Amino acid sequence: MAEPAGGGACSLPREIREQLAELELELSEGDITQKGYEKKRAKLLAPYIPQTHGVDPALQKEPRNQTPAPAATSAPSSSKYHRARSGGARDERYRSDIHTEAVQAALAKHKEQKMALPMPTKRRSTFVQSPADACTPPDTSSASEDEGSLRRQAALSAALHQSLQNAESWINRSIQGSSTSSSASSTLSHGEGKGTSGTLADVFANTRIENFSVPPDVTATTSSSSSSARPATINIPPSGIVKGTHKGSNRSSLMDTADGVPVSSRVSTKIQQLLNTLKRPKRPPLKEFFVDDFEEIVEVPQPDPNQPKPEGRQMTPVKGEPLGVVCNWPPALEAALQRWGTTQAKCPCLTALDVTGKPVYTLTYGKLWSRSLKLAYTLLNKLGTKNEPVLKPGDRVALVFPNNDPVMFMVAFYGCLLAEVIPVPIEDAGGQQIGFLLGSCGITLALTTEVCLKGLPKTQNGEIVQFKGWPRLKWVVTDSKYLSKSPKDWQPNISTAGTEPAYIEYKTSKEGSVMGVTVSRIAMLSHCQALSQACNYSEGETIVNVLDFKKDAGLWHGMLTNVMNKLHTLSVPYSVMKTCPLSWVQRVHTHKAKVALVKCRDLHWAMMAHRDQRDVSLSSLRMLIVTDGANPWSVSSCDAFLSLFQSHGLKPEAICPCATSPEAMTVAIRRPGVPGAPLPGRAILSMSGLSYGVIRVNTEDKNSALTVQDVGHVMPGGMMCIVKPDGSPQLCKTDEIGEICVSSRTGGMLYYGLTGVTKNTFEVIPVNLAGSPVGDVPFVRSGLLGFVGPGSLVFVVGKIDGLLTVSGRRHNADDIVATGLAVESIKTVYRGRIAVFSVSVFYDERIVVVAEQRPDASEEDSFQWMSRVLQAIDSIHQVGVYCLALVPANSLPKTPLGGIHISQTKQHFLEGSLHPCNILMCPHTCVTNLPKPRQKQPGVGPASVMVGNLVAGKRIAQAAGRDLGQIEDNDLVRKHQFLTEVLQWRAQATPDHMLFLLLNAKGTPVCTATCLQLHKRAERIASVLYDKGHLNAGDNVVLLYPPGIELIAAFHGCLYAGCIPVTVRPPHAQNLTATLPTVRMIVDVSKAACILTTQTLMRLLKSREAAAAVDVKTWPTIIDTDDLPRKRLPQIYKPPTPEMLAYLDFSVSTTGMLTGVKMSHSAVNALCRAIKLQCELYSSRQIAICLDPYCGLGFTLWCLCSVYSGHQSILIPPMELESNLFLWLSTVSQYKIRDTFCSYSVMELCTKGLGNQVEVLKARGTNLSCVRTCVVVAEERPRISLTQSFSKLFKDIGLSSRAVSTTFGSRVNVAICLQGTSGPDPTTVYVDLKSLRHDRVRLVERGAPQSLLLSESGKILPGVKVIIVNPETKGPVGDSHLGEIWVNSPHTASGYYTIYDNESLQADHFNTRLSFGDAAQTLWARTGYLGFVRRTELTAASGDRHDALYVVGALDETLELRGLRYHPIDIETSVSRTHRSIAECAVFTWTNLLVVVVELCGCEQEALDLVPLVTNVVLEEHYLIVGVVVVVDPGVIPINSRGEKQRMHLRDSFLADQLDPIYVAYNM
Repeated sequence: MAEPAGGGACSLPREIREQLAELELELSEGDITQKGYEKKRAKLLAPYIPQTHGVDPALQKEPRNQTPAPAATSAPSSSKYHRARSGGARDERYRSDIHTEAVQAALAKHKEQKMALPMPTKRRSTFVQSPADACTPPDTSSASEDEGSLRRQAALSAALHQSLQNAESWINRSIQGSSTSSSASSTLSHGEGKGTSGTLADVFANTRIENFSVPPDVTATTSSSSSSARPATINIPPSGIVKGTHKGSNRSSLMDTADGVPVSSRVSTKIQQLLNTLKRPKRPPLKEFFVDDFEEIVEVPQPDPNQPKPEGRQMTPVKGEPLGVVCNWPPALEAALQRWGTTQAKCPCLTALDVTGKPVYTLTYGKLWSRSLKLAYTLLNKLGTKNEPVLKPGDRVALVFPNNDPVMFMVAFYGCLLAEVIPVPIEDAGGQQIGFLLGSCGITLALTTEVCLKGLPKTQNGEIVQFKGWPRLKWVVTDSKYLSKSPKDWQPNISTAGTEPAYIEYKTSKEGSVMGVTVSRIAMLSHCQALSQACNYSEGETIVNVLDFKKDAGLWHGMLTNVMNKLHTLSVPYSVMKTCPLSWVQRVHTHKAKVALVKCRDLHWAMMAHRDQRDVSLSSLRMLIVTDGANPWSVSSCDAFLSLFQSHGLKPEAICPCATSPEAMTVAIRRPGVPGAPLPGRAILSMSGLSYGVIRVNTEDKNSALTVQDVGHVMPGGMMCIVKPDGSPQLCKTDEIGEICVSSRTGGMLYYGLTGVTKNTFEVIPVNLAGSPVGDVPFVRSGLLGFVGPGSLVFVVGKIDGLLTVSGRRHNADDIVATGLAVESIKTVYRGRIAVFSVSVFYDERIVVVAEQRPDASEEDSFQWMSRVLQAIDSIHQVGVYCLALVPANSLPKTPLGGIHISQTKQHFLEGSLHPCNILMCPHTCVTNLPKPRQKQPGVGPASVMVGNLVAGKRIAQAAGRDLGQIEDNDLVRKHQFLTEVLQWRAQATPDHMLFLLLNAKGTPVCTATCLQLHKRAERIASVLYDKGHLNAGDNVVLLYPPGIELIAAFHGCLYAGCIPVTVRPPHAQNLTATLPTVRMIVDVSKAACILTTQTLMRLLKSREAAAAVDVKTWPTIIDTDDLPRKRLPQIYKPPTPEMLAYLDFSVSTTGMLTGVKMSHSAVNALCRAIKLQCELYSSRQIAICLDPYCGLGFTLWCLCSVYSGHQSILIPPMELESNLFLWLSTVSQYKIRDTFCSYSVMELCTKGLGNQVEVLKARGTNLSCVRTCVVVAEERPRISLTQSFSKLFKDIGLSSRAVSTTFGSRVNVAICLQGTSGPDPTTVYVDLKSLRHDRVRLVERGAPQSLLLSESGKILPGVKVIIVNPETKGPVGDSHLGEIWVNSPHTASGYYTIYDNESLQADHFNTRLSFGDAAQTLWARTGYLGFVRRTELTAASGDRHDALYVVGALDETLELRGLRYHPIDIETSVSRTHRSIAECAVFTWTNLLVVVVELCGCEQEALDLVPLVTNVVLEEHYLIVGVVVVVDPGVIPINSRGEKQRMHLRDSFLADQLDPIYVAYNM
């Protein structure tokens, strides 16, 4: 017997228990405040608690959402007190003592395992529920159908409660690192009583330190820690722990990570916890590593050799008792109606109730007959004309009736039967899937009531709205006043029932599609006969129906069988049950009903409300038919209901569970028992056995048991067998779980209009082990899983639709829901609002649990509940949950009767529109089928590689541009060795030739420079350097100018004075704190003797704001060049040799490294000459440049090339585009430019900003047909998607598809490739991403899965040679093999400019030799980029076959994960595709965890939708598990002037907790 209140309360007297339950109800209905509840409750319990538990009653007054003070005595009391709180009548129907104990035991077991889950970090502003949501808690009572009934009572055991509810043990558990605490920095953030916090800090400070010493390598099998890392220390603030300290606050303690990045404790403590969690070995032990060099093999779960296998004999079909022949059974159901309607007209047939539960109208058999006749006559004769009737017999008609109007529905249903049209009862109008059903049934007519019609949405001219996906319908109102009376001589045609369709019942499949099960007239009749016999119905009995009368058992018993047997049905609609849950019990009592049709939900509601009516009697009931008796929680509902109502006359043998399905109709039903006979037994099955599809009585571990009750015997006249659920319908063994199949005249015939699916479901011939058919009787698959037990009793253990098959084991969604509910959830989620489904990710099904969270649940409560649900499911079902999401109250899609629409929930989850407010992903624990980490092979010796290459006939992968020396060139520039000489020569030869033109945002020239003007200006600057700066030749000078001609003049002025210029991007006035330190760093590193700049910038450098960011007192001499004295330079400096240093090129790489390289005069000369030849530049040419002029090729093109080649450069500062997006393109069009250079950021700005403005550009007369080359200057893999979008977008204004190309340069050599004017177009290839991770290139066809499109990075410049080298062995590799790109050219930089002059690095990067295979001993420079050379079929300018160079990515940016090499951009591309709200994305690793940062451009509610999508796509496409997902605002990911992501800056900001993220999810 089950007691109504939880564990400790069983010793309380009955009336106290009832008063407690009443209180409980008042609280749950919101009639009493939490405080009032606590007060009254404490008062009721006061006399009993000291006796039973020996505890100070004062402790009982603790409010329930706070942890009791950690006094030693409180331990037992608090847990008992909490348990009593959690019991109560309200949850009675989920009561499953067995299951609850199992959950407690499981959680207690987990307590011993030391594991701490880091709690997600959430920005506080987010997810504040809107007031509307907060006021309307979801309709928990309404949970009907499949899940409302899920509520198992959750009286958790004392041990569990002690560990979770009492602060003392709580703190100890956090220290051990238990699973329910969250991270050190965020656990105890409510007001826990002052006493604990100080001590807690000390405890943490003393205990957790060893965890942080070295970030462990979670991907290695043994987590070895590197010895070089310093052990870190943590200082936790003595005041206790601060949660969510703000950006600028310094209260979060700092610690050093392994690589010396100081990070704030909040992020890193969590990451550390995550690592500690992940260090636990995964459950299935992976086999030893094997070396597989070619394919990543996905682990196939190997069957467990000890798994239970079925051992019984093959089952034989089980027959039900024969269907009795009764002489007066009618030939058709319509005939029964005619009989009763004409002979027993006054007998009541159906009584409807009003909203309060009082009978409002009784339909007699006479009325039903006459009104149905009128409707039949109207349908056949009054719609349309005589020659063109709207309806013909056999047509399908939709019945759209509200759930509270059974009378109108019954008339419409029988009216259709009499008219020989086929009724299709459907739920509420508007569902798209229902529209699919109507369309497939060819329905054009809908019957409804006047009230219902008024409620349908209308268009402005009063027509009913065309619902999405619905066919066009004609609506017919069936109220009597609109029907015409049939003439006396008109009679309906009632033939003997045959196989023609009678009606269509809809069902929703697992995927959410709606199908119509067609029931023939003979099946309808036979089913009524079988039910009459099984339930022993006799004429005139009264039955109470609480079910939906439009389908399933509600229709079969309450509408059809009742007419067969002249029963009187009282229909209790769902809306009445919500307001008056006891109404059905009162109806049974008042009308002395013999039979009641209910679901577990109705039993529960009656128990909840039964105190309102002490004097009801259920003694008249001979059958209480529980129609969801096949559910795992029905046992406990039936037991609890019986224990409560037995004293009200309910007979134990009257409870009759049954099992039904739309296809097989009633599968089995327990017959009413004989008084005093023993009740049927229970099956206590092993969960683990069930997951292997085997029936094993549970003996060993009672935690994982499932108790099921039988659903009686096979139906009269029916036959049943059990077949394997998948594959051919092979008969199961007697101890095997399979799908129940039924053969009888009573099942459905087919899915309307779906012949293929029909065959597999309605025409199943079972086969034996050998595969030969057993008999020739077709069976119908019921969609239920179960077995036939002793005495031919049928047991159901689940539904095919709720089946989750994970790694070859089957789990039932309902069982998992029940486990989740058995975890005490009263404060966190709404019971019965939980959905469980599986999604397919990475070659297996993954379980997702979604629940609705209460508005008042705190972050901690929710997270704690989630982590405990995970453990409980893991322990009981031995299966991991992939994702657990909590959504705001009332936000899950509902079915018409208030249940959760599972397939829609799943769809929302997959498309990222579920909007969770809390989420926990556990891919690390669930995904056990990842390929093995790769182990690098020992290096192959040089000789064998050489021989291997020759044997294979492979060319060594090298390529070269044209030879600089042999190109005939009658240019006068060639006799000048130095750029200074070229400028002087041009100033004399062509003094007025315009070299530079600078444009402002409006496109008007604001500054120009001819050869002479530039020469004069350079002279003045040089003399200022001598006079004011007192500089000597060889001193370094920093040039701090905005992009413009001033910068060019200052550069040449330095060369004139013999100083070494260093161009630096000026600091941003609005963002000094971020930009000024870089300037300071370059000034210091370059040991600059002086800074040349403008007056404005000079003031900025010395301003008070600047002083906050850097030390302004120690700047070197600052000279402003705005007003220069007109002073002649005595002489222009000439370097003694061309190898002398010309300038320094400083740049910050994407990995955050600042490097300066030295460029000699000969390199400058060679570089300018190579570009001049490649682009065919000479004085009459004009080029447009929209680039940043501070480093690399951008600087060369802006400051040097025009002086060398004499062409005119139109300079467009990129920042001007921000105020005028049209500037660059309209300039190119206006000046008819043939060659233009830009950066990726400029191209992206134009693509995004002007994408929808092409018509505007056309209207302005912009025409790009003049453009021959549009070159993107870059030091990365070409961004094909961007360049292609740009080309496609602007082809309408004349841009040639061949124009756009990219350059490639690196730190050691700023210009290796540049498309130029001659030579073949850039080629593209598709390579296999999986092979790239293994450092191999495998070319694939377009459209191959996991393929990556790569484009050649322009043509190799004249004088440049490249070779592809294995970075480890330093040996050359073959054609189309991946390796590091090495370069040899006269314009390679001469070395790094470093403070310490690290010689070894210098030698390695700038002057390195191949380890073998190069007799010439060429000196190469290493670019640090991976790529490959491929010989194409095209002809190069030299006449040879063209060798294309493909850049894959920078070596120092790659991520080494699981022994493979990943390029961040590939992962980022996948992530950016997953959801429309992802604006930008960046990835980096921290201690071998992959961190993905996404910028959210949608609303903050979408932040958590991204977490599962990001995790899924990275797993599917890259075989990697994401460790942390960080959702941030747009613009947070730092991007440099070249448009490259600064991933290391991002990483440092993340670890220092400076991102102000919207949400941080730590994947388990």
